[in-house]
Amino acid sequence: MKNRKLHYGWIVIFMGLLTTIAAHGFGRMAYTIILPAMKDGLKLDYTQLGLLGTGNFIGYLTMAIVGGFLAARFGTRIVITLALILMGITMMLTGLAQSFGFAFAMRLLTGLGNGAAYVPAMALGSAWFAMEKRGFATGIVSAGIGAGTLISGLVVPPILEASGPNGWRYSWYILGGAVLLVSGVVFLFIRSRPEEKGLLPVGMYQKDNGVPASSHKSKTSSLDWTKVYKMPSVWYLGIVYFFYGLSYIIYMVFFAAYLVKEMGLSQAWAGALWAIVGGLSIFCGVIWGGISDRLGRSKGAALAYLVLGASYIIYALVKVKFGFYLSAFMFGLTAWSIPTIMAAAAGDFVGPRLAPAGLGFITLFFGIGQALGPALGGYLADVSHSFTIPFLVAGGISLLGMVFSFFLKRPANKEMLST
Repeated sequence: MKNRKLHYGWIVIFMGLLTTIAAHGFGRMAYTIILPAMKDGLKLDYTQLGLLGTGNFIGYLTMAIVGGFLAARFGTRIVITLALILMGITMMLTGLAQSFGFAFAMRLLTGLGNGAAYVPAMALGSAWFAMEKRGFATGIVSAGIGAGTLISGLVVPPILEASGPNGWRYSWYILGGAVLLVSGVVFLFIRSRPEEKGLLPVGMYQKDNGVPASSHKSKTSSLDWTKVYKMPSVWYLGIVYFFYGLSYIIYMVFFAAYLVKEMGLSQAWAGALWAIVGGLSIFCGVIWGGISDRLGRSKGAALAYLVLGASYIIYALVKVKFGFYLSAFMFGLTAWSIPTIMAAAAGDFVGPRLAPAGLGFITLFFGIGQALGPALGGYLADVSHSFTIPFLVAGGISLLGMVFSFFLKRPANKEMLST
């Protein structure tokens, strides 16, 4: 009865939530809102705007892979803190941009920080929580994506309206400053592993009531990293993640264009519907992380893929407002389900210490899918002169992900605890 006080793992998970709010919500999702004003301010064309997004993605994918291994080697705390500092500085410098080249360089560097912060943050649940609570904890961290998107959507438009032609610059200054503030808070409170506080993970109890043993306090060596990419199960996990990257991005990229260009609805209506998606997505990580804790990662991922696939197919075929609302509702409550489950599964497969490296490795597969998706969807739309086919294909890919998910095997205890 003596350990009734709040376990420090919950404080760490809240720091992870702040990290994803700053890294994804402010550093990545806010760009969509700032983009039109930035186009006018720098006199860019749409190709250049697309390249700015590409630069950010290249940086993100690069450090999503490398950052996970760095966190496993040097510790989550230092990697996340430095990544957020990099993001905050380069976001503020983006506001000083006078040319496309400088803006591209800053978006690339912001993307590097984004990837280096996001992957280790999503792996915190694996380090601080026992397996049966890992999905729920990771879901709390992923809630920051939706929360950050919602906050950006509420904060940025008033700044743009109040500040005139330079509103996009002030938006970057304010968002960058907020990220720097978060970096300081995270550095003060976050810890890489429970052993640093003399604790066991949440949900794991010491049978003899003795002092928790300090398991593997040494830093992860480069030889340990080879365990990650030598495990066939991790490669298979990456393949399952690939289907999410390939399918969800088609829905997200062409969501508004379909409503406005093909369905003839207003930009304001499409924007309001997307805001609903963002608000609902705040809760989806917790919901699906908890489901995967109860049903297992395999069945949890399969069910999530089924709901996602159904939302894409409904969007394509039920061409009335009810269908659009239903699809948006289903997608919003499932949007970040697969990243949450994959982050928890990475910890299950490679153990808490190498969880950031494992998640970084499978993020490569997700990133390849996310890079291919828009090109595939755009090509299908051009050929068919409709967005119906791209959304149906996204639905089919998602259902394929469901099938592959069923063959995910829960790792044996000795495999999980070996790292």
